[in-house]
Amino acid sequence: MRALTRTIVGVTAAVGIAAGGLAGSGAAFADSAPAVKPAVSAQDSTILATNNLGLSTQQAKNMQCFLRNSPASYTGAIDGLLGTNSWKAYQRWLQEYWGYTGAIDGIVGPNTIKALQRKLAFNWGYTGAIDGIAGSGTKAAFKRLANDNSVFFPC
Repeated sequence: MRALTRTIVGVTAAVGIAAGGLAGSGAAFADSAPAVKPAVSAQDSTILATNNLGLSTQQAKNMQCFLRNSPASYTGAIDGLLGTNSWKAYQRWLQEYWGYTGAIDGIVGPNTIKALQRKLAFNWGYTGAIDGIAGSGTKAAFKRLANDNSVFFPC
């Protein structure tokens, strides 16, 4: 019974500390609380984050529909969240057709943006530098591409 009480007190203290502290508890009590490990590391949260590059949810869904119907082999949800799996599929497509040479890792880095800019410069009005920076011109052209995809690649 004593061990159960100690466990309950320890968990309660950990929850209280994580929530901003316990009223009236001293530093000695806080020091005895077990360490709380984060469920996801900072690196994992970066990888799992979505990056719609300024697209609305519907425009991102348009891109996912395109990826599902392309040789990129996207099999994920059509949820309007361009996450790791969406970008991996897009990187495969960019590798095949637009000179992407980076890792297929789902991270929207400079190499992914450069390949995207080459595509956008071809037919979607991007006139900026192929510099790997997703500025306003890149985002505007990406929106035009996403809107066009709703016509040619409906889900």
